[in-house]
Amino acid sequence: MNLEKIRASIGHDMSGGLNFYERRPGIHQVIIPIFHEDGDMVDIYVHDSPMGDGYVRICDFGMTLMRLSYTFEVSTPARERILESVLINNGVKRGDDGLYLDAPIGIVYQSVLQFAGCVQKVCNMRYWSRETVRSAFYDDLNEYVASEMKRFSPVQNHAPLAGNDILSVDWFLEHNGRSLYVFGVRGNDKAKDVTISLLEFQKAQLSFISLVAHEDIDELGKRAKRYLTDNADLQYSTLGAFRERGVSDIRRVAA
Repeated sequence: MNLEKIRASIGHDMSGGLNFYERRPGIHQVIIPIFHEDGDMVDIYVHDSPMGDGYVRICDFGMTLMRLSYTFEVSTPARERILESVLINNGVKRGDDGLYLDAPIGIVYQSVLQFAGCVQKVCNMRYWSRETVRSAFYDDLNEYVASEMKRFSPVQNHAPLAGNDILSVDWFLEHNGRSLYVFGVRGNDKAKDVTISLLEFQKAQLSFISLVAHEDIDELGKRAKRYLTDNADLQYSTLGAFRERGVSDIRRVAA
């Protein structure tokens, strides 16, 4: 890698604190005063780009996702999509070098800043996850039911009452001739809607077993939690609990 050519392209911007430290032949760590919240400097490296002499590869050698994994797991397809959207929006890709960006030598300084900004956004996923990633709860539930519960012939957005499309079930399942209604609940409003639906289905004397998968049951208000407890057959405090026990519970209660 022609480090001198890179330094020349940066020119006076070097006074902004950017420098290079050779870690091993051909690979240099970028020294720049951009830090994570714990005081560690953002991990950025440069080496030859497969795109040729006019480019340099800026990468993290997997350090960003490793750091993120300490506090937040990118463990579902929905969360993967969110991560990918962050990378795409910042022009960064994933590969053998971890996160990387192939930049023309003439704009290395700007590209390093662009890459560092992306790294910080990825590492902060655990913070904005409370809103953005929380919204992935229903996607996660839907993907799990559609893929892992195929044996129960799942039907999404099922309306059990003829002529009433308002009172619907997130997922209708069937096992041994028994009808099972699966609801995902995030927040008090959805808990209220599910309770009303259950009461109406019971009033219509439908024969079914209800399963309620919560994002986090502890976040429900006392009244919403009590009403659901009084009317739902099975509840799961988190989506993880539903993933862990849902299939075996269905086999047991609909035996």
